[in-house]
Amino acid sequence: MSSPFCGCGTTIAAVQKLGRAWIGIDITHLSIALQKYRLQDKFGLKAGQGYTVLGEPKDLASARQLAQQDRYQFQWWALSLIRAKPIGDSGDSEGKGKKGKDQGIDGVINFMEMRGKSQRVLIQVKSGKVKSSDVRDLLGVLEREKAALGVLITLEPATRDMISEAAAARFYHSETWGRDYPRLQIVTIEDLLNGKAIEMPPAYSNFKQAQPFKSTDIHTVDMFNR
Repeated sequence: MSSPFCGCGTTIAAVQKLGRAWIGIDITHLSIALQKYRLQDKFGLKAGQGYTVLGEPKDLASARQLAQQDRYQFQWWALSLIRAKPIGDSGDSEGKGKKGKDQGIDGVINFMEMRGKSQRVLIQVKSGKVKSSDVRDLLGVLEREKAALGVLITLEPATRDMISEAAAARFYHSETWGRDYPRLQIVTIEDLLNGKAIEMPPAYSNFKQAQPFKSTDIHTVDMFNR
């Protein structure tokens, strides 16, 4: 089965459940991220383990190429590396990015503290040159939004001044988990491709999760993103 414009992946999930072979096609990295989340939540499948994604950056060079081609697609792909929910307009039907009123926020991750208190990690993605003022700006956003943590994802390496500015933001203390987390973190695309994770309390899903499916019903398939 071939599913062009696969959207949120309803057809792919149904075909996967039936054990049929399929190909999913979509133009946006946001849509492909949703496919990956759905396959993991419902079937326990991860990219490269049961299906293959073609068209996503696999290294720093291809990440740079995507950033040069379309910075909005780069932004959505970068957010998918940490499973953050995008903020603002997700683009038009042709996958062209439209800058929404993000007010300095590109993505968000939610986590829960004691007594059901919801907290947020705010994400900014920078595909160009970065400087210490970017860190100060993000800290200002954290203060304005009263968010627990901030993460700056950069394509280029952070400068020494940026690292110092981030360290000056000190820590967020989680009462639930009894530990401190750096309040403002700088993570490069290279870090994320090498498996580095955000330092934060366990997240609860930013996206509606599908019910898990029994592993005995899982079949190995391929997924193509062209």
